[in-house]
Amino acid sequence: MTFNKHSNLSGQHAFLGASKYAWLNYDEEKVADTYTNFLAAKKGTILHDFAARCITLGQKLPRSRKTLNMYVNDAIGFRMMPEQVLYFSENYFGTADAISFRDNCLRIHDLKTGVTPAHMEQLEIYAALFCLEYAVKPSEIEMELRIYQLDDILIFQPTVEDIAPIIDKIRTFDKILKRIKAEENES
Repeated sequence: MTFNKHSNLSGQHAFLGASKYAWLNYDEEKVADTYTNFLAAKKGTILHDFAARCITLGQKLPRSRKTLNMYVNDAIGFRMMPEQVLYFSENYFGTADAISFRDNCLRIHDLKTGVTPAHMEQLEIYAALFCLEYAVKPSEIEMELRIYQLDDILIFQPTVEDIAPIIDKIRTFDKILKRIKAEENES
């Protein structure tokens, strides 16, 4: 048998492909909802890329109470770096949407384009990763974390009591994971 060639699809996965077999249990409403969420996530990726380009170019958006406009304009105003990877180890890293560290103040902003309520813990982890990567003590700096979502801004100013336990957990868990990986490589 000669199989059909689909070279344009090599390495890709269909939305309802065999490796995501859970769709077999979906009804029509569930498949429609799942696809709508998939499209929203795709749009979110495009909006993040657009925002990062605006920030990099210093291109402000029209002043308004719209999430994207507030996020971009604030990031430019605070002279922030978009899409910055923060790295502690292969087990612990992430990409902050926008970040700056200036005048002893760490500022991290996160753009949320969906409707699922955001959690500040994600930004606290970024703050902990920043402190670990750049050997900065959270007790010696000010921090402001912001989530931009649903035309609103959530602002949190964490203290050392918020960030230090996350740093400790990252260090402890990283040692455990490295030990397990080393044992796995030995066997």
